[in-house]
Amino acid sequence: MNPDTLMQSLQTSFRATVGAASTALESLQDAQKREENLQALQNQDWEALVQQLAEKGELTELEARRFVDEILGASSTDAPQTVDVSGDADVKEDEPATEEELEQLSEMVAKLRQELEQLRRPKSDSEY
Repeated sequence: MNPDTLMQSLQTSFRATVGAASTALESLQDAQKREENLQALQNQDWEALVQQLAEKGELTELEARRFVDEILGASSTDAPQTVDVSGDADVKEDEPATEEELEQLSEMVAKLRQELEQLRRPKSDSEY
């Protein structure tokens, strides 16, 4: 397997996971969104669903980056103002930063999962 193809597959998988977490969080917060998301899940094939979740994950990733940059005050002139999300960037130059970003995003996804589990528990306990 080509390393570029592997990296692209991993990136798509990661973004689809982030998109799924974002969709799940939206579903928990808004009943109308929950119905829309359930309808979309039932009416789409697997590849289209993964593509849609990957696109949503990409947008969520960009929003998270902007948010983190704002918090850390990374608005210096040295910091790039735009982010290349096409996957065409040279991975070797940005490898350490990419690994850090992946770790941070993985931690965020883990925290979101914990929050989802906590939100699910009271709901299921109150139903009985």
